Amino acid sequence: MSAGDAVIVVHGLWTNRAVMLYLAASLARRGFRTRPVGYLSAMRDFEHNAARVARAIAATDARRVHVVGHSMGGVVALRAISDRTDSRVHRLVLLGSPVAGSEAGRQLALSRWGGSLLGRSKPLWLAMPRLGIPAGVEAGAIAGTLRFGLGALVLRLPLPNDGVVTVDETRHPRLADHLVLPVAHTQMLVSRQVARQVAAFLETGRFVR
Repeated sequence: MSAGDAVIVVHGLWTNRAVMLYLAASLARRGFRTRPVGYLSAMRDFEHNAARVARAIAATDARRVHVVGHSMGGVVALRAISDRTDSRVHRLVLLGSPVAGSEAGRQLALSRWGGSLLGRSKPLWLAMPRLGIPAGVEAGAIAGTLRFGLGALVLRLPLPNDGVVTVDETRHPRLADHLVLPVAHTQMLVSRQVARQVAAFLETGRFVR
């Protein structure tokens, strides 16, 4: 990891940048310069949120910029760099991000109460865009297999899944690496194992096995 590098960390749906503090601190202890970035996941539409993350990347003073996104945050981050207007973006780590579609999101969007909770993000879950990984960006994804939490109780999802996102939904044809761990969706944010693997990918472009 170069001293001139910075890491942007992006939270998921219905949360804020505070949930990324453990991961950001874990990466900081490993020598990474981190910056949690917030956006209004359900109060603004997908393109607005992606533009906000893109502006945060552009405003980051660093020779190279890496991005780590959890859940919806990974999808937002991928959209933010999809046209790669900022050539400094080097590595991207997706944590439980449904880049290949979201059955959980679709089920919620089609329900009366779920559609209301999703707010302006609802169209995203009904029709997840197929986003490309730009040339020159190395991307890795971590998927979980521990079914735990509200999603595991109220949603009917194909196995294996992390309670919210299925393993297959985290796959993308242009990933440099893909890792499956026995963690739940939200647990990824406070997992030492996940933090270690994120650091490994940011340093080398590959996960540790």
